[in-house]
Amino acid sequence: MRFVPLELESKLREKRLWPESRTARAGVYVFALDLLFFAVQMLTSRLFPKVASSLGGWVSFLSGLAVVLFVIVGFRWARSQLLWRLRNRLIVTYIFIGVIPVCLLVMISFITLYLFAGQFASFVVTSEITSHLRSMEAANRAIAHELATQIDNGQKPNADTIAAMRSRGPDWLRRQVCAWHGTRLPPSCSGPAGTVAFSLPSFLKEDFREIVRDHGELYVRVASVAKTRSEPVYVISSEPLDKSLMDEIAGNLGEITLYGTVQESASRTQRSEPKSPQPAADQREPGVETSKDKQERGQLAQTFTAGAVPASTSIFDREITFGTPLSVVDWTGTTGERQPAGALVRVQTRPSVLYDRLFEALGDLARGVEYILLVIALVFAIIELLALFIGTRLTRSITRAVAQLYEATKHINRADFSHRIEVKSNDQLATLANSFNSMTASIEKLILEQKEKQRLENELAIAQEVQAQLFPRKISQLESLEVHGFCRPARTVSGDYYDFLSLNSDRLILAVGDISGKGISAALLMATIHSAVRAYSLKGAPLLREPVAVGVAGGADLMLASEFKGAEASAATLLGLLNHQLYESTPQEKYATLFLGVYDGSDRRLTYSNAGHLPPILLSEDGSSQHLTCGGTVIGLFPDVHYPEATVQLRRGDIFIGYSDGVTEPENDYGEFGEERLIELVRENRHLPLARITEIVTAAVDDWIGDNEQPDDVTLVLARAR
Repeated sequence: MRFVPLELESKLREKRLWPESRTARAGVYVFALDLLFFAVQMLTSRLFPKVASSLGGWVSFLSGLAVVLFVIVGFRWARSQLLWRLRNRLIVTYIFIGVIPVCLLVMISFITLYLFAGQFASFVVTSEITSHLRSMEAANRAIAHELATQIDNGQKPNADTIAAMRSRGPDWLRRQVCAWHGTRLPPSCSGPAGTVAFSLPSFLKEDFREIVRDHGELYVRVASVAKTRSEPVYVISSEPLDKSLMDEIAGNLGEITLYGTVQESASRTQRSEPKSPQPAADQREPGVETSKDKQERGQLAQTFTAGAVPASTSIFDREITFGTPLSVVDWTGTTGERQPAGALVRVQTRPSVLYDRLFEALGDLARGVEYILLVIALVFAIIELLALFIGTRLTRSITRAVAQLYEATKHINRADFSHRIEVKSNDQLATLANSFNSMTASIEKLILEQKEKQRLENELAIAQEVQAQLFPRKISQLESLEVHGFCRPARTVSGDYYDFLSLNSDRLILAVGDISGKGISAALLMATIHSAVRAYSLKGAPLLREPVAVGVAGGADLMLASEFKGAEASAATLLGLLNHQLYESTPQEKYATLFLGVYDGSDRRLTYSNAGHLPPILLSEDGSSQHLTCGGTVIGLFPDVHYPEATVQLRRGDIFIGYSDGVTEPENDYGEFGEERLIELVRENRHLPLARITEIVTAAVDDWIGDNEQPDDVTLVLARAR
């Protein structure tokens, strides 16, 4: 059922007054229901007053709920209208970033000034009390030294002697002075009439200057100890901390209120008011403490108020109220420890009084300080207004730059990376536009580089396939020797090298090498060595004659190399030729380690030479091992290097182990994999097929490396005599 005509709804929608959200519709429904209840209440107010009164609560509740819902809707509408534009958002952001923090700083400054003023007023009171105590201490020390001098001269001071030493100043009218010669004799006291002599505390061993509580009363009390030839002299001066003393302090400060314990407040009240007979219910024996007394013991209560709050000098001269605790020593105690909050002083004053008190020593300079502070405040206000004005003006340039960036992102979304933003200014927004242009250019460049990288990866994959063809795939096993090789590169291509070359049915060349470096350059050098070894090992190879021409000029040793036949090649001669070729044809920093061995199956002899490679291991049937170390330095690093060679006899079951540093040098938390672990693995599995031994060794190396990246190429060459 439609309650609103369609034409009215369409007009309201055109004017954007139709409630679209759930909150707005709920607000309209609640308001309509509220009007309905209100109309029923007005109609039934005379005929059925009880019903009308019961509806009044519902009307109030619905009215409040409608107001809340409409406030929420109004806030959302205002936010959408005001903050839709980026300019308005920036203005609001500036208000939150600039204006609100300034207001908070001003508020914090006022709070800090208030606390500082209150602390300063409290400091004035405590410093005046301390100054009074120091004045008492100076006079008290003079009396103590005078009495000590008289006692050392044989005189016996008494109350009259102390009275004669008293000053005639107004401060002495309320001061009581008592002296003890030792702790066992009674004191000699001089003071106002009616005062009761105080006791000598047990904790007094040296000079003393504090506010004390003695029998529920507060006093400013100092004590001086003077040594004599017999026993020391104790002189104590005491004044009550009462209204008259506080009036002197509050004269040029304000109103001072002292809060003491409940007993102190009661005792001062009893002294100030005439005694009246108490009801029988309130009478109790003296010295008996009730539970109420125990509960109120130690609670602070107002003792007296001295002075008055000065009149205000301006609208900003507000009243300042601050309190500070006073440390009090219990005179009747035995330890003499301070009670940090034994009493409390509340000061009520005004900033003008504190200002005069603070700058009274400056005189006319105080007025200059006022002008300086006023000028600083005006400068800060002008700066804040200028910042607000400049901020609002800059929003337009910011919105323009954002619009340009938005349009540029549309081009990027369409994969149009050639679009550039036009830059006309020289500010941060211009830098942002230049950065966007640089980003699009970088993306365009990265796309081209990605294509080039993909091409290189494809070429690397082809290089990997080519290199895999260089390693021997079909190995011709000799009748007396079985061989097996394995190489796993750390990267796409490998710098390690191994090869098996059959010279005839009884002779086989074993080669194991490691190229310096990794990657493509090492793989290319590995391919060079592979080709050279095979070429120099072939009978009558043309490649053999070129080094001969160089060798003629180089020396007699290379001349010998030109006379050997391929089938009779020796390991030392091959290494010399390879060293000469690499030295002449590769950069100076490129070199290789290479082990070459020629196995003769007719007599089971292995003639070898090692050019700086890790010495292979010959593992005998009985478990002993031998390192094949004969040889020289690496190939390709130095010219005219001579390599010696050696021959070892292989017996049935002996295993030849050739490897690269990728097998023994991987590390973990326990150190390197190590040569001993390699020998032990081969020794334990020597009767297994060579391929299976290789799998066990490489699996152990992988377990040793763990989750880390393989650090180097892993190459393993095994040969077993049979």
